[in-house]
Amino acid sequence: MRFVLGLLSGLLGLLAGWFGLAFLVIALAGHDQDGGIAMAAVFQIGPLGGLVGLAAGVGLFLWKGRVRGPATPAGPAPTRTSRPFAVAVLAVTAGLVWWGWWEFVRSPYLGHGFMTLELQFRLPSGMALPASAADVRLAVEEDGQSAIPILPEGRWHGHDGDRPVILASASLSRKTSRRIVRLVMPDVPERVWWLDLPADPDPTPGFTPWRLATPAAAPAIEMNYRLGADR
Repeated sequence: MRFVLGLLSGLLGLLAGWFGLAFLVIALAGHDQDGGIAMAAVFQIGPLGGLVGLAAGVGLFLWKGRVRGPATPAGPAPTRTSRPFAVAVLAVTAGLVWWGWWEFVRSPYLGHGFMTLELQFRLPSGMALPASAADVRLAVEEDGQSAIPILPEGRWHGHDGDRPVILASASLSRKTSRRIVRLVMPDVPERVWWLDLPADPDPTPGFTPWRLATPAAAPAIEMNYRLGADR
């Protein structure tokens, strides 16, 4: 039991020193656009804090984690594990295990946090764009919950050669393998696309290939998308 508590105390100190020093460096140096400072802080500077924290955790166990019992006539007073110290170490460890389970296994939210889904809808050649963005009705469904897409004011359409393109974006936040995009325009029945994404996706390197709605129907409107993340 003493060995386990000493090991846990050292590991907790390692984690505290590692990430504590990394966060301090990031806070003092600030963020850069490509994330180089954060990477260096976590993987190059953070381990130094981890070594200090490991030594501090083991030292704290040797200092506070053991107490001497009453002296005996047969010899010096035996040592035993401090119950308050053991309870504190086990409570912190249990809290971290629960957080890791919730964050990486059970949490319904995406591992990358809020992710931006950029959508492009390519209309057939010769088909006119709607008169205004208000005439375009879009919906993005995540496991039955709807995210309201945004059509940028003054920048909601463009062209791909001679084909008009409608531009929109939506924010995704939940883990699910069921994501649906719906599009409705004047004189055009509802078009539906299923997004081919895993439950907890990573950002995509670029826009996906153009795809027709399911089921395909005239006019043949195609969609592609790109998924980005802030972290």
